[in-house]
Amino acid sequence: MTPAQLKASAVADAKPAERLSPEAKSLWFAKKGDWHAAHELAQDIETPTGAWLHALMHLIEGDLGNARYWFAEAGRPVKKLSQVDELWDEIAAEVLK
Repeated sequence: MTPAQLKASAVADAKPAERLSPEAKSLWFAKKGDWHAAHELAQDIETPTGAWLHALMHLIEGDLGNARYWFAEAGRPVKKLSQVDELWDEIAAEVLK
């Protein structure tokens, strides 16, 4: 699956595909607009990628301080609120390799 296909699925489908990883499902729910479900998945992924997803969730939420913490935990540069879509694409490209 490509990032574009994951986005299209979030628009067209009622639920994510079962075969998706927890990371991809978190991105799917974020794109679907279900922040709570996306955040729940992200916070249970105890890897640098999970921390990166967690940063994205707090950026979407507008909690910039918490987002900065999670960017640091992920070892990734801090992004701005205006870069949410770009960040989603960046994470999706890595998660869906």
